[in-house]
Amino acid sequence: MTPSPSGAAFPAALPDAAGSRLVHLAGLDVGYLRHRAVRPAVIGLDLTVDAGEVVAIVGESGSGKTTTANAIIGLLPANGRITAGSATVDGIETAGASERQLRSLRGSVVGFIPQDPMVGLNPTRRVGAQIGEAVRLRGIAGPAVRTEVLELLDQAGVPDPSLRARQYPHELSGGLRQRALIATALAGRPKLIIADEPTSALDVTVQKRILDHLGGLVRDQGIALLIITHDLAVAADRADRVIVMQHGRKVEEGAPGEILTAPRRRYTRQLISAAPRLAHGGRIVPRFDVRDQATPEPVLVLEGVGKTFGRGFRALDDVSVTVPRGRTHALVGESGCGKTTTLRIALGLENPTSGSVRLGGTDIAGLSWRRMRPLRRTVQLVHQDPFATLDPKFTIGQSITEPLVSFRIGDRRSRAARARELLDQVGLPPAYLDRLPTELSGGQRQRVAIARALALRPDLLLLDEPVSALDVLVQEQILQLLADLQSALGLSYLFVSHDLAVVAEVAHTVSVMSEGRVVESGPVAQVFTSPRTACTRELIDAIPGRKAPATDAA
Repeated sequence: MTPSPSGAAFPAALPDAAGSRLVHLAGLDVGYLRHRAVRPAVIGLDLTVDAGEVVAIVGESGSGKTTTANAIIGLLPANGRITAGSATVDGIETAGASERQLRSLRGSVVGFIPQDPMVGLNPTRRVGAQIGEAVRLRGIAGPAVRTEVLELLDQAGVPDPSLRARQYPHELSGGLRQRALIATALAGRPKLIIADEPTSALDVTVQKRILDHLGGLVRDQGIALLIITHDLAVAADRADRVIVMQHGRKVEEGAPGEILTAPRRRYTRQLISAAPRLAHGGRIVPRFDVRDQATPEPVLVLEGVGKTFGRGFRALDDVSVTVPRGRTHALVGESGCGKTTTLRIALGLENPTSGSVRLGGTDIAGLSWRRMRPLRRTVQLVHQDPFATLDPKFTIGQSITEPLVSFRIGDRRSRAARARELLDQVGLPPAYLDRLPTELSGGQRQRVAIARALALRPDLLLLDEPVSALDVLVQEQILQLLADLQSALGLSYLFVSHDLAVVAEVAHTVSVMSEGRVVESGPVAQVFTSPRTACTRELIDAIPGRKAPATDAA
């Protein structure tokens, strides 16, 4: 057994012997047909995955990672084309294979875990029924199906499998939904699992459990694992071999230690420097230290806030949070700890059951819509998903000026001028005003979302996981943009994130939440370097990339 960079015992990669090579791509070219021309997405790719091996493909959005995964299992969209080279899976050439041949590979040879569990699971069917459908493809019928489903859920680390099998996807947390997808992927007893960004939207402790479980499958069952990720820290922690892609080409390949300590390509060095966890050698280095500084007046204060939903579910219990003017306060914690409920109460979308919420000195708890509306100009929200934020039918100019129209501020000419000013502030050219959201990248859309939030000149921005869906290079740009805007405009931020390394980069103060309560709060430099609670220590210990890998992973 060979220890992985993270310390988990993964089997060493097997030699290239008959039956051990599961995936072999040779000179693979993949493109998409647009306007009667094929635009290349993957160019001349050579790649192998052996039984019992963990391989990670990393790169920014558009580098060809997901296209590669889809080409391997024949799931390219209708306009996708393999134009050259070969793709062999378990000895079967998938380039040009019939749908019948491809179906024989899916499930029984290759299990696939998509990025978004809410897309991968049918919201109208119970979890057990969906896994059972995959089990029946192996010829199992009758009561044996349910037995197999419960065993698979248990194998995937799902607590109380009998209960979870009866539930619908929306009744499960993000981590449990991802485990249900793992159970579905295991239903066909595959030789290879392809995991496409399996943990990018999960908090660090759930991420660690999911990756630990996938590593256990490699160790215990000899299953090969191909991880697609934009997070180089995850790849370094978990893989035996890392492949770096840029603009559809493989630019570097090697053991994690080699890639991180002696990268040969400038692009790889950019990826490393853009990832806070790796740029500081695995250490958490807070950007701000305000322990000896006076605290500015607060722009938002939640004091003793409680929230109870139907049937007595206590979502928040005595939560107190303060956002000082001109500074960034972060909320961190596991999924289900109450971060989102706290954010909704701060925005006035939920009324607390108890406690007070003061926005700019006004208690907004229980205010009517009419009295709350003027205050909404002072606080704006930036969502997690840049692709779901903007109306696809609106031009960028219309999206940015919509708040001005809603509040009847200015005329058409002044609004257009304000939109141009805002685009300039977020680093986009005025030509983008006439474009539609579909013509922009994820990072560009998030810049537009920030511009839209600034249209009313608010004092406070509520940032709900604003960079978790972005690759590390774009993430670095957005975080720098937020820092520049805060410095120039005196903005205050309430920043919700599951990534503590990102929080260390942007926040002055932080509150750690667990089970609806704030368990620790204070300056980031104090909380992250000298945590007082086991909950905070667990969050910090779960951060990928904290342990520098050995230079030789073999």
